[in-house]
Amino acid sequence: MMKDIAERLRGLRDSIDLSTAEMAEKTGIEVSTYESYETGEVDIPMNYICQVAKNFNIDTAVILSGNETHAESYFVTRKGLGISVERSKAYKYRDLAGGFKNAKATPFLVTVEPNDAPIHLNSHPGQEFNLMEKGTLLLQIDGKDIILEEGDSIYFDATKPHGMKALNNEKARFLAIIL
Repeated sequence: MMKDIAERLRGLRDSIDLSTAEMAEKTGIEVSTYESYETGEVDIPMNYICQVAKNFNIDTAVILSGNETHAESYFVTRKGLGISVERSKAYKYRDLAGGFKNAKATPFLVTVEPNDAPIHLNSHPGQEFNLMEKGTLLLQIDGKDIILEEGDSIYFDATKPHGMKALNNEKARFLAIIL
């Protein structure tokens, strides 16, 4: 899946006639980081994919799936469906608005598998809303540890470094809306 997304990133860059350096500059990352994304050998953060979509006025779903979006009035995602992206063994994302044209926000159902790895922090433009559906999650935001349990929600400034980890050796699942 990452190789397919990497290929679509490269295709987008080629279609708008940008060098890798120009693409990196326009999306606010290092050239070497962007070039590693185009290889498909490294994890491409979901927030980066959303940022590229916003910067170049295309739908996130087009980058994720390669399919154009068409729904303009509403889009239904049935249980267990949606565009699935497994960024790594620890994180699985399911795009819940993948067919809606020009969506203003990107909702994902995110599953975090328990693991012993340290929390990987990232940041991105905009804001984020998370609503816990299952399990317990340790969320770090700007150096603060926050424990979220089923039914809890949080809205935060996504430009602050943040990352997460499933607790109690159980999967954690939450609705994430990236704005």
